[in-house]
Amino acid sequence: MRPPGSGAEHGRVTETVPLLSLSLPEVLVLLGAVALLVARWLPPATRRPGTVAAGAVLVPSAIVLGIVGIRWQMLPVLAGAAVTSAFALPPLLRRRTGRPARRARWWLALPGSLACAGLIATGPVAARAFPVPVFPEPTGDFAVGTRVVQWSDPLRPESFTADPDDRRTVVVQLWYPAQKSPAGVPRAQYLGRTEDEARTVSEALADGAGLPGFLVDGLPKARSRAVVDAPVAGGGARFPVVLFSPGSGGVRSQNTAWAEELASHGYLVAALDHPYDSTVVVLADGRTIRATTASSGDRDRDEELAAGWTAVRAADLGFVLTQLERLDRGETADPLTGRLDTGRAAVAGHSLGGAAALQAARQDRRFDAAVDLDGYPHGSTAPALEQPALALTQEITAGTDPRYLPRLTEALEHSTATSYRLTVPGAGHLTFTDGPLYLPPIPSLVGTLGRTESPRVVAAATLAFLDATLRGHPGDLADTLRSYGTVSSSGARGTATPVPSPPRSRR
Repeated sequence: MRPPGSGAEHGRVTETVPLLSLSLPEVLVLLGAVALLVARWLPPATRRPGTVAAGAVLVPSAIVLGIVGIRWQMLPVLAGAAVTSAFALPPLLRRRTGRPARRARWWLALPGSLACAGLIATGPVAARAFPVPVFPEPTGDFAVGTRVVQWSDPLRPESFTADPDDRRTVVVQLWYPAQKSPAGVPRAQYLGRTEDEARTVSEALADGAGLPGFLVDGLPKARSRAVVDAPVAGGGARFPVVLFSPGSGGVRSQNTAWAEELASHGYLVAALDHPYDSTVVVLADGRTIRATTASSGDRDRDEELAAGWTAVRAADLGFVLTQLERLDRGETADPLTGRLDTGRAAVAGHSLGGAAALQAARQDRRFDAAVDLDGYPHGSTAPALEQPALALTQEITAGTDPRYLPRLTEALEHSTATSYRLTVPGAGHLTFTDGPLYLPPIPSLVGTLGRTESPRVVAAATLAFLDATLRGHPGDLADTLRSYGTVSSSGARGTATPVPSPPRSRR
């Protein structure tokens, strides 16, 4: 939900121009700073009008930025413009008072101009490295609505606290097929119900990654493609449901682009915050719960801890599916009542959430399929999976944990249903999240697929799998998945067949 008093006008002003990773006021400040710098080198007859025109663009745009909020990336641009002004304005003022204008010799002015140019150029480079994320337009037939709910399980004590009366509570964000909203309706805040919540979450994510919070100050300014509380799509169709668990220290909204794409194709996506495990969870009453899970540094002990956290998450996923069943039955009044096809349900997750998805599918036969986005399968591989599973992985290199692939293979092969492992060329661990939309394009961090291709590949492969397993779409699923990487299929407790992919171009 948007905070009171904030409207579509503010959103349009701060809307990011994708190619530049700058908003319109930021573009104008950049152009004004460049024009001011160039005016210093114009012929005398055009120097004064050029300087005045540059200032007429720069000053109002800088004032607008001061009102809507200045990102750190614009500080060097403003500093370069200020230094340039200090040298450009005095000669103009002397001319107005009748005093002769003096101009520094070019070989003295050039180093200063180059230094100012370097400062100004730093701004767009930094904005490109840490942009306000621009979410891809969903490709499905439906618009997307979203809202956040909070559910407590009266039967399950909170295992992370000592209070015997504390009950396990989860915060869940729903994305669903919606009616198209009128033009100008504000889109949903990214990372939170309000900008304050989004700022709390972005700072916690940065702290968890060991980064200064200001580096990702663009995240609270971002808007996704969904509309909060948009009316549910008409027609009476029932939507298969997909539950999602984020990575360790991740948050429910970390795969927003993925969730919106699925919802636009007719799925209900429910993504969970796991209190004390997600980096930060803001409850409906405003209380903030920070993560308390942490590695011990001992491999065996860490595996034991991860298996325990996975079990808690798997129980959370089963509980949320139960709540969705109750919602669909109308036990509480809700616009989605009668619209959810909980008889066709999949469970998915990233990293530790992927392990939880596999575990939830083993324990709860209500789930018809599982999707593991680059997650190491913690915990027992028994009982055998009876549902088809899709595991998307990054490229396996010499730096990959040597236990990962054997463990994943064991989990998929110990199955009575056909499962698939899709290795995506050029993918990194965070390729399977929204990370490529706002993090620097460092291959070890987000892979090499790029900001456009990363969300497209992950969502398209997931959709192909869900359409085949939940909706029974005909065709050779392995052949479809082969469009996105190298596929191995397995099942029936131990058979594995590699399905190689043709060479793919890297973007």
